[in-house]
Amino acid sequence: MKKMIVMMLLIGGLATVQKADAQININLGLQPAWGPAGYQYVDYYYLPDIETYYYVPGKQFIYLNNGKWIYSAGLPSRYRTYNLYNGYKVVVNKPKPYLQHAAYKVKYARYKGVSGKQKAIKYSKGNATGPKKAVVVKGNSGGKSKGKNKNL
Repeated sequence: MKKMIVMMLLIGGLATVQKADAQININLGLQPAWGPAGYQYVDYYYLPDIETYYYVPGKQFIYLNNGKWIYSAGLPSRYRTYNLYNGYKVVVNKPKPYLQHAAYKVKYARYKGVSGKQKAIKYSKGNATGPKKAVVVKGNSGGKSKGKNKNL
């Protein structure tokens, strides 16, 4: 009888663990190789150097052009020399952060020109996170925010 109770508890515990794992949203495979290592889920990256956003699920850059937000698979020619692997990325897990661009521009101005401080996913081994992680802005992400905060 005791063995049966223990078995039922173990089976129930495994079922609970499997349910919990199924609820975790992971988009690591969608993140670009130039993204900072160490994040299981990212909605957007903000690139302070070029005041551009990258929408991870849609694989699109979002940038201002003549006062309008442009969505594109690539960066415009004016940024053709920008090194995505070296530039600083702020992880933003809020919907449409570019609509609050003025606030992000001021808040993250200190990261403009900061390069080589984050290890890119391409260069990480296993779950290595590199020397510094991106700043993560959490909230309004439908519980998807699985990144880690790092106050720099």
